Amino acid sequence: MYTVTVERAFVAQHFLTVPDPGPEGDLHSHHYTAKVQLAGEELNEYGYLADIDDLNERIDAAVDRYRDSTLNDLPEFEGLNPSLEHFARAFGQRFREGLDAPKVESVTVKLREDDVAWASHRQEH
Repeated sequence: MYTVTVERAFVAQHFLTVPDPGPEGDLHSHHYTAKVQLAGEELNEYGYLADIDDLNERIDAAVDRYRDSTLNDLPEFEGLNPSLEHFARAFGQRFREGLDAPKVESVTVKLREDDVAWASHRQEH
């Protein structure tokens, strides 16, 4: 299995909307790190699983969507608690939009919100 990974750091804000969220219920920032890993068994005719330049553009576009934003205000979080798990899924959906890499079998987003907490979401492509 081949894998290709791109990674970026950024800051975004949110507040949790669950009952009794404690201090996480107040608007606060996290220094997120998004790591996106693509996996597949075969390489294309050029020996690539996916074009790194395209992946860098995609992760930059996804980060630009969320950087310095309040997640609660974005349509992809409407009606959802903006948990790290939901954020990993939404980030991955944004990253995958229009992805043209036929040899990619799965895309996994690992999203860290601090030095000790992370969540991931994997989607078969």
